Amino acid sequence: MRIAIVRLSAMGDIIQSMIVLQLIKEHIPDVKIDWFVDEKFSDVLKHARYLDNIFPLQIKGVRFFEFPYKIIALYKNLRNKGKYDLVIDLQGLIKSALVSKFILSEKRFGFDRLSIREPLASFFYSDTINCSYNKNVIIRYISLVNFSLSINVRPENILPKKPFFYLDKIFNSEKPKIILILGASFESKKYSVKNYSQITNSIDADFYALFKSKAEKLLAKELSLKSNNVKILGNLNLDQLKEEISSSSLVIGGDTGPTHLAWALNIPSITIFGSTPIKRNFFETDINLGISSNAKVNPLKINKFNSSINDIHPSKIIILIEKLLNK
Repeated sequence: MRIAIVRLSAMGDIIQSMIVLQLIKEHIPDVKIDWFVDEKFSDVLKHARYLDNIFPLQIKGVRFFEFPYKIIALYKNLRNKGKYDLVIDLQGLIKSALVSKFILSEKRFGFDRLSIREPLASFFYSDTINCSYNKNVIIRYISLVNFSLSINVRPENILPKKPFFYLDKIFNSEKPKIILILGASFESKKYSVKNYSQITNSIDADFYALFKSKAEKLLAKELSLKSNNVKILGNLNLDQLKEEISSSSLVIGGDTGPTHLAWALNIPSITIFGSTPIKRNFFETDINLGISSNAKVNPLKINKFNSSINDIHPSKIIILIEKLLNK
């Protein structure tokens, strides 16, 4: 059997959806799985277990009416990949549904119009499933895979998951190595330097402040000045990020790619939620814990001005850190 997975973006979403690879392989060992992804995020999938091919696509600028020649080029590219037994669109956007439609297959599975942010996407599929958009994303992914392949993966099957990537875990630090994620895709998903400094000054560990942008670098420097046990971890590429996280004792950050990467690598983590929904965006395990503010969140309409993440007192996170380090 040959399966095409479509999940074009973004980093954290791709990482979380990769759980389906090992679940499919466990039920259909001889299956071949290819993944179609926006070229901007294709490196996220490097070194992935159970994946046969990664097909990066030039998605930027592909619109129905503005640039029809790009649609034609995309169509030809996808048809040249050969025929698949079925296609599974884990994203549920018009652009991902269009990619699914262009891939050569008679069976295309996706969420129905009541289960996605862009209902029009559902018309591109041959078969659809109803699964509330408010449900946990991991449950949504396995529900769609169960429906597509007529298998029976249950939530408890996720807990003994293997790391998603082929990476060696090397621990060199005498003290716990804790990575702090300072950045996020928007401001209200960031935990403040003020709060982080209370944590770093309360825990005997080596902390590494991770930054991506110039603004985040300034935050890292500010944190290092407030705590003498904080080192700055430079602007890493994805391979370097995977290596650093795989060699850490604990990762702490907002609802963003690197914290989801820790979950995928079976590295202990604490994910902090404010403006995004913890029940939908996080699947807790014994070593991956989440904590949320009391703010009411609508998954279909995220309030990017909701700064409630910083209402979570550092002492609550310290309790979780001690719990995980004691394990």
